[in-house]
Amino acid sequence: MGAGFEDSFARALLNPQQAVPESIVAEAGTAPARRFAVHRNNFVAGLVKALQARFPVVEKIVGQEFFAAMARAFVAQKPPRTPVLAAYGDEFPAFIAGFAPARALAYLADVARLEAARTRAYHAADAVPVDPSRFATLDPNAVGDIRIDLHPSAAIVRSVHPIVAIWAMNSGERKLAPIEPWHGEDALVIRPHLDVEVRLLPPGAATFLEALGAGRPLREAAEAALADHADFDLSRGLAGLIGTGIACAIVVA
Repeated sequence: MGAGFEDSFARALLNPQQAVPESIVAEAGTAPARRFAVHRNNFVAGLVKALQARFPVVEKIVGQEFFAAMARAFVAQKPPRTPVLAAYGDEFPAFIAGFAPARALAYLADVARLEAARTRAYHAADAVPVDPSRFATLDPNAVGDIRIDLHPSAAIVRSVHPIVAIWAMNSGERKLAPIEPWHGEDALVIRPHLDVEVRLLPPGAATFLEALGAGRPLREAAEAALADHADFDLSRGLAGLIGTGIACAIVVA
């Protein structure tokens, strides 16, 4: 059996309208189509469960039935390309953004992006955050030229919706309550130690961290943050570097 059989098998596995591959056989008295249909259902159900495990807040928001239908549509369009199911669903947020039945929930795709970032953070490489005392030893006259290596698990998720509040209320981190005012929120997702954390970033901090992550020196990162948001507080930004454990190396020019 070569690549041709594998391709036809994969197509039939994801499309109930596709004929069962001719090479499929079954025990005497058992219809190949029926046996294959059971295998197909189990395969799709397993992928749906993998998505449920990775996006529990999305499922809670839309309900189990809606989520299952949406997940099945995703599986049909985007089957897994690697055997590592922990990574399956990276494209799910983009799929949700274009999924017409979910159009009324404009924030849903960004919540999914936050959940996907949490899973990636969980499986990211370990790294030891910089000891806070290390910052105190820096030369104040040269601190603007330092570069910060961010933790491998760190991810910034930006949204025009209050995704941190929505995620927290639907994950049990906070009690359900009206969100007023409704405004955008930026999230830092990180696993500095054992647990994945989701932190609400203050104004300008997302731009500051993204600039640092791109290798720009501290001075330039601060300037970019101020250009993005006039309320950016550099002292608070530095405190965030220390308190979140996002800095895992300081590179002095």
